[in-house]
Amino acid sequence: MKVLHLDTNHPLLLEQLAELGFENHEDYSSSKQEIEKKIHLYDGIIIRSRITIDEQFLDKASNLKFIGRVGAGMENIYVRYAKQKDIFLANAPEGNRNAVGEHTLGMLLSLTNKLNKAHREVRKGIWDREGNRGVELEGKTIGIIGYGNMGKAFAQKLTGFDVEVICYDIIGGVGDDNARQVGILELRQKSDVISLHVPQTELTLGMVNTEFIEAFHKPFWLLNTARGKCVVTKDLAKALKSGKVLGAGLDVLEYEKKSFENWFTKKPKALKYLRKAPNVLMTPHVAGWTVESKEKLAQTIVDKIKERFC
Repeated sequence: MKVLHLDTNHPLLLEQLAELGFENHEDYSSSKQEIEKKIHLYDGIIIRSRITIDEQFLDKASNLKFIGRVGAGMENIYVRYAKQKDIFLANAPEGNRNAVGEHTLGMLLSLTNKLNKAHREVRKGIWDREGNRGVELEGKTIGIIGYGNMGKAFAQKLTGFDVEVICYDIIGGVGDDNARQVGILELRQKSDVISLHVPQTELTLGMVNTEFIEAFHKPFWLLNTARGKCVVTKDLAKALKSGKVLGAGLDVLEYEKKSFENWFTKKPKALKYLRKAPNVLMTPHVAGWTVESKEKLAQTIVDKIKERFC
């Protein structure tokens, strides 16, 4: 079986697939149109985010048996159409869930203790102790929206803190010892922190808007290590200014390009505000991007392909 690799990944992917008898081909620079001209020659493809696998692409991939997405999300793949064509889809949320959990916790602690603001000020020679007085997590309620691999990993990291952890998910029965599943009304009533761990779907696009924010009974901190387009940036900026959102930790942003690899497609006023706001912490889509997760992601894809085809 011939496999076309369209993005660079941990070398174990190439090595272990070769050991299993697959013939590896690499193309990290050709355009989508150029790849479509030869995709019929391949039984499998390995991608991250460079190429969108849409209906036209899948129609040209007449011999395709599997797609390995080295990452958690599948929004760059027309999943329903691929399944109609009986193409096996393997993604790897198991591979970077621990990294996302740790990163999310780090963002929360940094926000509540004003670590980022204090660091910038001290470097400028500003010694403002009162202005950097933090808030403890003890006694707070952490609300997690989306309780799959990532949400569960974050909840597990919180077990050492004296907090109540609740989760909301469209799928019932997902709560566990680390988080009690609740309805949307209880989530809105009790949460001091909201952490997003949802995939990008029609239901989650623009989910966090003014209506969503104002429905919460208390001001809250917002964490987003999921997908940028789940949060309407201008509405978040408005809520930060009003104090309804106490602070935001954003690893992903609405204006990212589809590949997640480059700077934003546009830089509106709301983004300019976030970049200057002292109670906003931003990172460049790296919550799941650790040295360890790079290997774990690749290994997860190999294991799933091996289980299905070997």
